[in-house]
Amino acid sequence: MVDVLGGRRLVTRDGAWVEAEAALQNKVVALYFAAGRCAPSRDFTPLLCDFYAELVGAARPPAPFEVVFVSADGSAREMWAFMRELHGAWLALPFHDPYRHELRTRYHITVTPRLVVLKPSGEIITDKGRKQIREQGLACFQNWVEAADVFQNFSR
Repeated sequence: MVDVLGGRRLVTRDGAWVEAEAALQNKVVALYFAAGRCAPSRDFTPLLCDFYAELVGAARPPAPFEVVFVSADGSAREMWAFMRELHGAWLALPFHDPYRHELRTRYHITVTPRLVVLKPSGEIITDKGRKQIREQGLACFQNWVEAADVFQNFSR
């Protein structure tokens, strides 16, 4: 993820700062483009929370997976309200980071929600992560790990 988020600081839903390289190293990363005012985002986010919790929170060892929220909200206040209300324990690009807009352009985001799953290099595994989670559940993660060529000792 050095190619995509290298040198960036991300934030947790509790407001703690983390360095992107350390948090995302050797992981499959899903960029979650969403907004709290968007009904489809509010509908999908709890499903993503469950998916994330089962892979990262409940699995031992935790799966090599991280979500980075890229807000499409209208303000930082809206972003934080959405994160605190519905989000899992994943990371976010700060609202005031102009790189949010560059990522939307780079990954051709025209509607939300959109879950773009990336290799550690930043190359797209799928831009249909939301659809795959809805249709395949946890099974799609193994396909993502294999496509990402991430070393892992993960089984669910």
